[in-house]
Amino acid sequence: MSKTLGVLGGMGPAATLDFLAKLQAATPVSREQDHLRVLVDINPKVPDRNDSYDAAGPVLAQMAVGLREAGAQVLAIACNTAHAYADEVRASGLPLVDLIETAGLAAKAAQNENGGAERVGVLGTGGALALYRRTFSHLGIEAVTLDDHEQVEFMALLYRLKHGDLGPDSRRTMAALAHRLVGKGAQVVVAGCTEVPLVMGAADLAVPFIDATEALARRCVEVCLASE
Repeated sequence: MSKTLGVLGGMGPAATLDFLAKLQAATPVSREQDHLRVLVDINPKVPDRNDSYDAAGPVLAQMAVGLREAGAQVLAIACNTAHAYADEVRASGLPLVDLIETAGLAAKAAQNENGGAERVGVLGTGGALALYRRTFSHLGIEAVTLDDHEQVEFMALLYRLKHGDLGPDSRRTMAALAHRLVGKGAQVVVAGCTEVPLVMGAADLAVPFIDATEALARRCVEVCLASE
């Protein structure tokens, strides 16, 4: 039997739905019953991870326990920045499929596939960038990030996306920010925020693009099917 996946979501809701769609697409099936059983807590009431550091942890911990009690056997968080609270989530006693680690390994694989590329750009919040820098350091990758004023522009765009503004202007702005990373020497670009893939994909860049949400979906499928 495959393991039941519990998803801590709602940060924001559209990004969680994007993850669930990618999870379904990544699951090998020949019939409806082959899909994973997935329990999802879409909780947009989680305090903002970007300015309420101490407040979000207990809420995420409670969500993890609730998913465990509902029958989840493996957990995933559909938000990069929320991985700052990974230890609180793991305190539920369930294993966590780590999004940052998964994306880091995907970046390493892309690095190897592209002749040893050493510089990987990341589009993410300040909190997520700190997590990526740490993970990349362990993997021997240099993280390329936006300048301070560009990061302010990214954060303003992020909140527009969370409010549902997924139109052409948002797409152009996100692509322009990604191109700035390439201009700074990034040989690969990681969507290090789950809102990024809502408005940008591989076709928008001349360098390899890693959708961390998609990488997490594939990894969750692997973990949940490993017991079969």
